[in-house]
Amino acid sequence: MVSRLVLVLGDQLTESLSALREADRDRDIVVMAEVMGEAAYVPHHPKKIAFLFAAMRKFAARLESQGWSVRYTRLDDPDNTQTIPGELIRRASETGAHEVLATEPGEFRLIAALEECPLPVHIFPDDRFVCSHAEFEAWAVGRKELRMEWFYRDMRRKTGLLMEGDKPAGGKWNYDHDNRKPAPGQITFDGPLHFQLDAVVIEVLDLVEARFAGNFGTLRPFWFATDRDGARAALDHFIIHALPRFGDFQDAMLDGNRFLYHAVISMYLNAGLLGWQEVCEAAEQAWKADKAPLNAVEGFIRQIIGWREYMRGVYFHEGPDYTRRNALGHDRALPEFYWTAQTDMRCVGRAVEQTRDEAYAHHIQRLMVTGNFALLAGIDPHQVHEWYLAVYADAYEWVEAPNVIGMSQFADGGVVGSKPYVSGGNYIHKMSDYCKHCRYKIGEKSGDKACPFNYLYWAFLHRHRDRFGKNPRMAQMYRTWMNLPTERRQATLDSAEAFLSKLDRGARV
Repeated sequence: MVSRLVLVLGDQLTESLSALREADRDRDIVVMAEVMGEAAYVPHHPKKIAFLFAAMRKFAARLESQGWSVRYTRLDDPDNTQTIPGELIRRASETGAHEVLATEPGEFRLIAALEECPLPVHIFPDDRFVCSHAEFEAWAVGRKELRMEWFYRDMRRKTGLLMEGDKPAGGKWNYDHDNRKPAPGQITFDGPLHFQLDAVVIEVLDLVEARFAGNFGTLRPFWFATDRDGARAALDHFIIHALPRFGDFQDAMLDGNRFLYHAVISMYLNAGLLGWQEVCEAAEQAWKADKAPLNAVEGFIRQIIGWREYMRGVYFHEGPDYTRRNALGHDRALPEFYWTAQTDMRCVGRAVEQTRDEAYAHHIQRLMVTGNFALLAGIDPHQVHEWYLAVYADAYEWVEAPNVIGMSQFADGGVVGSKPYVSGGNYIHKMSDYCKHCRYKIGEKSGDKACPFNYLYWAFLHRHRDRFGKNPRMAQMYRTWMNLPTERRQATLDSAEAFLSKLDRGARV
């Protein structure tokens, strides 16, 4: 019988992958490839590229040890066509295969490339998620608002996680109100598990260092796990040592601590080295064994079967044009300090520095610091989207785009959120210690010394009052704005205009 090719992508490193299940180990040939078409369509963080290449090489070796025939293309292979379709065509020519089995990619860009491939490509659903496309579409039918909370409750019911019969454990679906504490004086967690370099990782680091030296991001030191065993160890480390306090402080930020009680396993989950079920069940078991409180476990599980699944559902529901949406008409260029961290705004600078060094920042740093600033300043949402896609090790368009275009930038006009996630400096001051070290003064509302988030917030509301003025969730803030003395409102708008003019000139802000 003529063999078929079985495509395994870099974020599909799961032995139970649908394409592998459909294949015949005795005759079909697995194709994996490191290609510039995937490594360079945005300037990915070097740590992300190194993580994926090393994990791919180890996964290929694991498949071979299980009896699979694998054709693996390294980036520096002189015969590398540097695209996924090109490598499929090359391997088909070598082997005589006439068709390809593939699991659906997580980006419309790559789905289109496979659909346009000259070879017949049979694309199977990616069933590594709780919710299929069809289930999400059925859930969305007839709803005026696609709100995550209602979706999340259905996912709880479907999975049975944290359920007591048909009721939520503890009597509440959501314990988010318990998870908003500012950081404590002392963090008792040393951070995510770090892994020693082995020969495979060292070889990949040298390759990435040579080929992607100009990309934003620090490659070394490199500490990520690059195989399933390491990813599972990282999960277990979090469950034992950090989950008990994760809930209370998941929204907190500290100038001198980059990880607090966060798991930092999303890159493993999104690449396929971990599965949602084992991650959630490990957390649930910690609660059942009285080793972690319900608010922490519920908050953690909600991020996975709630928010993560909802993001994927929205991405495929909304379609390929989603990343080009710009409901607020924002068109300012992304400031250079998103690449250099050269800004006097301590919170933004520290978030960018952390992103540069770790290819990681937690959700509040992304949403309420770098994302909040971009929205307040009117930055082009597509440029913001491409920055987030480039700089984080866990970023793939299916999960990143709805978080940025939808939740962070409100560029989808309200599909993801019923109001924009904007705030002045007081929120950052409450949830962090950044303001203590900042040149700007959190207590000042206008003028050169004032925190830019303060006057940019009110200027944003003023600029978009026709759109948001009647939003019931924002009505109180508009009343507050209109009740301010006229001279104070004008000083606020003048400060915002001066700041944005300085930003546009490329001056340091």
